[in-house]
Amino acid sequence: MRTQVVIIGAGPAGLLLGQLLHNHDIDNVIVERHTGEHVLSRIRAGVIEKVAVDLLNEGGVGARMHLDGLVHEGTQICVEGIRHRIDFKELTGKSVTVYGQTEITKDLMDGRSAAGAKTVYAAYDVAVHDIFSDKPRVTCRSDGKPHEIECEFIAGCDGFHGITRKSVPPGAIKSYERVYPFGWIGLLSDTPPVSEELIYVRHGLGFALCSMRSPTRSRYYLQCSLAEDVDAWPDERFWDELKLRLDPEAREAIVTGPSIEKSIAPLRSFVAEPMRFGHLLLAGDAAHIVPPTGAKGLNLAASDVRYLSQALVEYYEKGSSVGLDHYSSHALARVWKAERFSWWMTLLLHTFPDNPFDQKMQLAELDYLFKSRAARTAFAENYVGLPF
Repeated sequence: MRTQVVIIGAGPAGLLLGQLLHNHDIDNVIVERHTGEHVLSRIRAGVIEKVAVDLLNEGGVGARMHLDGLVHEGTQICVEGIRHRIDFKELTGKSVTVYGQTEITKDLMDGRSAAGAKTVYAAYDVAVHDIFSDKPRVTCRSDGKPHEIECEFIAGCDGFHGITRKSVPPGAIKSYERVYPFGWIGLLSDTPPVSEELIYVRHGLGFALCSMRSPTRSRYYLQCSLAEDVDAWPDERFWDELKLRLDPEAREAIVTGPSIEKSIAPLRSFVAEPMRFGHLLLAGDAAHIVPPTGAKGLNLAASDVRYLSQALVEYYEKGSSVGLDHYSSHALARVWKAERFSWWMTLLLHTFPDNPFDQKMQLAELDYLFKSRAARTAFAENYVGLPF
């Protein structure tokens, strides 16, 4: 099999890249190690910046997002039982949209199916070859048969644990990482959200987040120990602990119910440099991970896809490799700014036991944030997405 671009990974980054390339008549094949059903079952982010909204529109798959997505013009931070609102619209003129990653993935899958573009699901033993030559290849096994795909470029959109980054020669890549000493336990339920906007909670018992996926579906998170077992958190225990961390108004208003999904996720910051290796280009979680505190994971993937799709279109339509040559530096400049914001929010809102000085610094920083328009503007600019 031959194609122009092989995309490894059928998550939002890979599917979005495939959709944008297809719209410019750039032939591409997506290779995914899981089944389509498994990909759709993954519960992920739900807050998207304008860059992601614009790219979904450009890909022709934004209709349902505009119908069902929730536009948020601000967010709330609760400290010492008191909520403070940061008004994105007033401070920046911009907003964010709450629309679940699962729904984005479904829209992109439907768009790819309608376009008749090829996706190989349940592909085993995926491997990349000859990435520094003009004729890179991808091999895999699917339907019990070996396959080889010859191409011109390989896009690694296969996540943190994928094979593309691991296929790079060790001396060609440098990694930067911070692993945090706690995780988040998340609960999804078919209950109305406690607030029309997200509530970030800084509490002595630990961080909490009240989020949502729709007017009838809520997503809640609690800071927890990495040693915790999700089975030790029945629904009743989760709801009881969440209420302890909420302000009185939210505690009174919250509607509880059985969980649809519950899981514990570790928090880490990670960046691999560079993001291009010959004819292999990394995008999304394959190249970087952010703590979910700043809602940047999916948005950074969309940012990478914006740079990469434009570079490939420029290459095939104009014969110029300038965009590809600068892809890594352009993408990483934006990545590190998002890493900084997510790191800062994580340090600001989580409980770090046994360090009273840091706790005082958190409170001083939050007091400054709430009382300074300049600080709130900086927060809002980063949250809604920095300009390109």
